Amino acid sequence: MFDNRNFTKYLSAHEIEGSVQQLAERINKDYEGKEVLLVCILKGAILFLSDLIRHLKVDCRVEFVRLSSYGKGRESSGTVTIIKDIQTDIRDKHLLIVEEIIDSGRTLRFFYERLKSAQPASVEIVTLLDKTNKRVVDVPVKYVGRETSDQFLVGYGLDLEEKCRNLKDIYYLKYPN
Repeated sequence: MFDNRNFTKYLSAHEIEGSVQQLAERINKDYEGKEVLLVCILKGAILFLSDLIRHLKVDCRVEFVRLSSYGKGRESSGTVTIIKDIQTDIRDKHLLIVEEIIDSGRTLRFFYERLKSAQPASVEIVTLLDKTNKRVVDVPVKYVGRETSDQFLVGYGLDLEEKCRNLKDIYYLKYPN
């Protein structure tokens, strides 16, 4: 599936690690003395969560949710499906939604509002990559590793039809002209 003739390196593993460390430093400072519940959006954010949590010094717990709005395509369908929901009572807890990339913002906005309705102490969002130029709904993202343009990215958890997640670097797909 992965043929480097069709892909160009966008971020190296070293660059990704630097972004993750910077995000962790900000989170450590902002949540000092508090316990944080990290809510990882599967499947793509698992590698980002794994690296991020190793740099966190604050007390934290982890929950997982699986949402879908893409199916097998490269464009969001606009309809969000909850495949796996969180199992923890989040009332009065500090939540940090962990996402690897934000495009239109529809899925994340849906999930953010859903969590807020359960009366947590706080809800914030951390993402490694943010496609702000693709945003169609407002999403209050507090922690952003890097802003990126409208490119289809794979690697480091990002997939193409469930493949390429295992690549240590992030690549963009070269679309044929």
